[in-house]
Amino acid sequence: MKATEGMFDESVVYVTKQGTQVRTDGGRIVVWDVDGDEGELATFPTEKLETINVFGGVNFSTPFVAEANEHGIILNYFTENGKYRGSFVPERNTIAEVRRAQYALSETAELDIAASMISAKIRNARTLLSRKGVHGTDVLKDLGVRATMVSTKDDLRGVEGEASERYFSRLDETLTDGWTFEKRTKRPPEDHINSLLSLTYVFMKNEVLSALRQYNLDPFLGVLHADRHGRPSLALDLQEEFRPIFCDAFVSRLVNRGVITHDEFTQDNHLGDDAFKTYCSKFDEFMREEFIHPYFEYSVTRRKAVRQQTILLRKAITEELDEYHALTFSK
Repeated sequence: MKATEGMFDESVVYVTKQGTQVRTDGGRIVVWDVDGDEGELATFPTEKLETINVFGGVNFSTPFVAEANEHGIILNYFTENGKYRGSFVPERNTIAEVRRAQYALSETAELDIAASMISAKIRNARTLLSRKGVHGTDVLKDLGVRATMVSTKDDLRGVEGEASERYFSRLDETLTDGWTFEKRTKRPPEDHINSLLSLTYVFMKNEVLSALRQYNLDPFLGVLHADRHGRPSLALDLQEEFRPIFCDAFVSRLVNRGVITHDEFTQDNHLGDDAFKTYCSKFDEFMREEFIHPYFEYSVTRRKAVRQQTILLRKAITEELDEYHALTFSK
């Protein structure tokens, strides 16, 4: 993976290649291959950077850290698989600017963003059913439109709840013989499909959490999910549009292709150790697959799409964009 892979905003850089070091050299920031023989991998003007995200075995030189502090560059640390580990926040930084805009969002602005997310979720749910040959879903089309016309968050939650009930009542029709789904159950999941759905939602939440932190948004201040101690409400909000078209589609693929079988679950409906390893590998493969982004109209991986939506969300919050453009698939 290239050191700069995933760079969608010139102020934010990702360093993913293992065995590299971030250095400073004459007003430039340089990514250097320490363990290999490739030498200089990438270089960036110091004054243009706001954030550097590093994954796994990447380190910084001491002069660079001093340079980052002086220029207000935030350093975010993640495991190689994207789990957040911590941050270096310089005395002068851009987090305050972004967070100030986030905390100052009006109720109307929050509702507009949330409505876009939920409308996309509903439309994506209908698209998934259509892709699986399930017809007679015009009610979801209507609910997707209604979601954009609500006047309160409670009304939006009501539309989302009705749409979820309608959608899950048809989800069984997307599954191959031998697999059934009656209703959504969570704590605990009452069957194997619900178990896979819950697990996949957790994995996707972690993807979204990582992206929000990479772009310095507060993941605990949501626009729809109520604030609750320890709950990443904004991550749950942004995750909504990914649930049907990414998460549920992934679960359908696992069972319909025979990657996961009933025999691989324990008595409490959790995956056994070997099956869980298979699940993790397949989820990572799934997130690396590419598709044509319907808004940007070029090919991206699903993992990059999550980060792109985070950028769009941040720009909507800071009013660099007039509105939030949720990830929506029409077919």
